[in-house]
Amino acid sequence: MTARPRVGFLGVGWIGRHRMEAMVGTGAIEATVIADPSDEMAAEALKLAPGAVRVEGLDGLLDSGLDGLVVATPSALHAEQAIAALDRGLSVFCQKPLGRTAAEAQAVVDAARRADRLLAVDFSYRFTEGMRRIREQVRSGEIGEVYAADLLFHNAYGPDKGWFYDRALSGGGCVMDLGVHLIDLALWVMDFPKVASVSSHLLSGGEPLGDGQVEDYAAAQMRLEDGRSVRLACSWRLPAGREAVISAAFYGTKGGAALRNLGGSFYDFEAELYRGTSAETLTGPPDDWGGRAAADWAVRLGRGERFDPEAERLVDVAALVDRIYGREA
Repeated sequence: MTARPRVGFLGVGWIGRHRMEAMVGTGAIEATVIADPSDEMAAEALKLAPGAVRVEGLDGLLDSGLDGLVVATPSALHAEQAIAALDRGLSVFCQKPLGRTAAEAQAVVDAARRADRLLAVDFSYRFTEGMRRIREQVRSGEIGEVYAADLLFHNAYGPDKGWFYDRALSGGGCVMDLGVHLIDLALWVMDFPKVASVSSHLLSGGEPLGDGQVEDYAAAQMRLEDGRSVRLACSWRLPAGREAVISAAFYGTKGGAALRNLGGSFYDFEAELYRGTSAETLTGPPDDWGGRAAADWAVRLGRGERFDPEAERLVDVAALVDRIYGREA
């Protein structure tokens, strides 16, 4: 019997443990080593994989004879840690963002190509059943030629860790934290079109950004080279009367389709197909989607998959985020 890939987990806070549980649940990999500075977090993670051991930091993981590494650490560390793992011959699953800039993301993808190792990022909303169905509707021509996409992600709360508010550590504010998910969705659904122009408006506390600040409200307008339109708005701590407002809507010449959260939930979504003023439900809750991106990587790693050229799309997403921030190359 072929041994399962040995996977280590760098960072096992809530998200890291959730992804670890999803991967272990596939039976495709073996969770063998974890590293986290918190004794409490490490103890909780070891409950999910009783045979695993705790080591000290990235170096301890890289010296443990692993086949893959899951990175769930602060954003500023992602690119450096992912490259270190890839250079040692490990496949990598990384929390978003892969890098704070497109240059960092490109460096990771280049390392994955050199090493011929599987690389993926936790763009989990792609794996909601609703978005899978919407993509099918768009790709099949069911709603005609898509000419516009409207993207919203408003969060009544803000991050609880200080590094999110330091531009040098996070790379940005709510666009990097929330908007990147919807940017990825729009590009993925529309087959990664070329973007001709980007205009954006970024605010912090209702005022233009000062030196070193990150945005807690952002609005961006993107015009594609073929004339189509994509609009994004996202925020932290928006007083919208509910915990979250999340939607990705696509409008075509024959109809529309949208994914929307229900009742302010961060987890429950409904997908609808539109014909004029009528709406048809495509999917609704329950849909346990949160760990599917992680599980998908684990299964692919278990099958022995190596570098996937689709990883270059991760750079396309990062490049569009750069343009929203006005740091176009």
